[in-house]
Amino acid sequence: MKENALDTALLKFSEKSRQRLLRLLKEPGFSGYIPSTEVKAVCDGEAKSIDALMIELLPLARTYSRPPISNYYVGAVARGTSGKLYVGANIEFPGHSLGFSVHGEQSALSNAYMHSDGGVSSIAVTAAPCGHCRQFMNELSPDGDIQVLVDGKPSVKLSSLLPSAFGPKDLGVTNVAFPVKEVDLILPKEASDALVLAALAAARKSYAPYTKAYSGVAIGTRLGRTYKGAYIENAAYNPSLPPLQTALVALITAGESYSTISEVVLVEASGAPISQKSAAEAVLGAIAPAVKLRVLTATMKA
Repeated sequence: MKENALDTALLKFSEKSRQRLLRLLKEPGFSGYIPSTEVKAVCDGEAKSIDALMIELLPLARTYSRPPISNYYVGAVARGTSGKLYVGANIEFPGHSLGFSVHGEQSALSNAYMHSDGGVSSIAVTAAPCGHCRQFMNELSPDGDIQVLVDGKPSVKLSSLLPSAFGPKDLGVTNVAFPVKEVDLILPKEASDALVLAALAAARKSYAPYTKAYSGVAIGTRLGRTYKGAYIENAAYNPSLPPLQTALVALITAGESYSTISEVVLVEASGAPISQKSAAEAVLGAIAPAVKLRVLTATMKA
């Protein structure tokens, strides 16, 4: 990402707060969230509430947007129950189905999920959430308690935006996405290289109560970094977020580009009624056509 884009996105902040945020954002280990201590420091320095800070961070979140089809830039900032703020933005893939797209809210929420936050209490978005995103949020907060913030409008609970919601309880699921839980998947002992183990760790973190198609992706880059993504399923099926897209959220919010991708591994549970392989290959064909997907099958530990 160009540094001047970050500078421009933070123009509303005082010089002290801007430099504080820029130092964090430009750290090599930045992974798409602002720690709670930094959130408090910036709020105190700017004399702002956390809600107001989230709204003012939306231009920053939009810098991570990749919308080559719509050219519509969406930013989102989710507040975890830990007090951390997670950024996210929409991602589109030219030449392939719009169904592969990642919405801004999905991006920020999956960021919180992959960091194993205890839950999400609120989310700020550049525009009112679409129905797809309301359904995705409902999976992560089945009681509809997430506060939704849009600049210039009063905050509202998700339950007001999605009345009479269909969700996990309608399908008999009570063990919901947050807090994040792990499933006990294993691979053969010979599958032991670092990227494979990272994909296995992501698969163990996946949330798939409807299909049990636990899956995870690990992306290796030429800079020597690894980005993990877990499958996040949804009671309405279509809003489910594939593991490759979750991993791409991590890659983009860390400041890397598709051109640095050198290797991608998918680990998925055996015997599941669905597979992520064909969808992952299609997306890779759009962003890193020279990279071949490695697929391994895991089993549940007896």
